[in-house]
Amino acid sequence: MPLKFVLRPNEKVIINGAVIGAGDRPGSFFLYNTANFLRGREVLKEEQIDCIEKKLYFVIQLIYIFPEDSVLNLQRFASILGETRDARPDCRDDLDEIERLVEARNYYRALKICRKMFKGGSEGAAESPATDPAP
Repeated sequence: MPLKFVLRPNEKVIINGAVIGAGDRPGSFFLYNTANFLRGREVLKEEQIDCIEKKLYFVIQLIYIFPEDSVLNLQRFASILGETRDARPDCRDDLDEIERLVEARNYYRALKICRKMFKGGSEGAAESPATDPAP
């Protein structure tokens, strides 16, 4: 069964590293095969990183969107995960789950858990990873 998604007017989505945008009207799209998919509103820009949780989110996002660079980004992930564990011992269970999901290559679910950490977490963390819906 295909994955159906709707883009709002002028909304963007990244599919397998390509940015696709809607025009001035909403549009429905279907994905018929496996693809790395991230809506523009879920994309965190590097300049938006203002806490360790967002740093972790960003590196997982890079692994997910650009699998060709995953070897380097997985090394970065391991380092940033360690920093996050030190800074947020209260999130041990979430961080364990994120690590398990990344090892299983379930990056989208890892990103979802990481986003949850911004909301309940550190001072200065935004309510959502991207205030600008453009990737």
